[in-house]
Amino acid sequence: MAPPIIVVCGPTATGKTKLGVALAQRFHGEVVSADSMQLYRGMAIGTAQPTPEEMGGIPHHMLAVADPREPYSVGRYVEEAGRCLEDILRRGKQPILVGGTGLYIDSLLSGRDFSPKPPGNSRARLQARAAQEGLQALWAELQGIDPAAAARVHPNDEKRILRALEVWYDTGETISQHNQRTQAVPPRYQAVTLILNYRERQDLYARIDQRVDEMMARGLLDEAKALLANRVPQDATAMQAIGYKELLPALAGQCPLEDAVALVKLRSRQYAKRQLSWFRRNQGGKWFYLEKIPNFPALLQDSTDFVREKGVG
Repeated sequence: MAPPIIVVCGPTATGKTKLGVALAQRFHGEVVSADSMQLYRGMAIGTAQPTPEEMGGIPHHMLAVADPREPYSVGRYVEEAGRCLEDILRRGKQPILVGGTGLYIDSLLSGRDFSPKPPGNSRARLQARAAQEGLQALWAELQGIDPAAAARVHPNDEKRILRALEVWYDTGETISQHNQRTQAVPPRYQAVTLILNYRERQDLYARIDQRVDEMMARGLLDEAKALLANRVPQDATAMQAIGYKELLPALAGQCPLEDAVALVKLRSRQYAKRQLSWFRRNQGGKWFYLEKIPNFPALLQDSTDFVREKGVG
């Protein structure tokens, strides 16, 4: 039977870190972050990485493990976070996955085998062909090789077209065949999923706005400046994180700081909506709705009861 993993997820600014730590204290656990931006070093404020005080003495994994200059893929996350889960389980502790990046959570729990970076050099040849023949020609080729993949990909989506053809030429397996094979594999872990959200949408938005103000007070602008000073490219994945990308024009003197902060709040609220759309697809998760002033002791007790009902602890 797949080992149980407690999952605390939901939109940004709902108190996932606090609940995850409290559950870890109750169930002799350790926390594994499932946030695609908390992975980067030098971005503690803007990505809301938990402080030592917030960690409450609980070991945390997958925080600040990557250089902000490098890209970080879901496949790499599954590999590295998977090693963390296995180590925690091997030591007799309870893993608690905490975060809001739904793709990372689902991929890790399913044990999905991402198509590996092929060892050949087809990518360079395909890029040269795209430049010479045009992307439409390669998309048409993909239609002949893997019609299902071509139907899912926009004719102008160069990255996905090249990737699908690269897998085919270097492995002899279409990316659709690969996905079908890996999706048939039973889940690697048994998820006990707790999904946090505010009962009223306006309360969630107010909390998001408040947290952005707190981040600014803690030095988010200086953190963004430091990333630029350390020569992190503005087009790097890390710099696309909400809270950094929006501040860059203000740092360049292209807009007032208050306008940039307002945009951070707007983009954070929009991101929360996308997170909610993702987590609503989770049929097995238990939703916990917070009031304007959350009753944390009640939330912790209800969460504990749910986890125990699922056979953990």
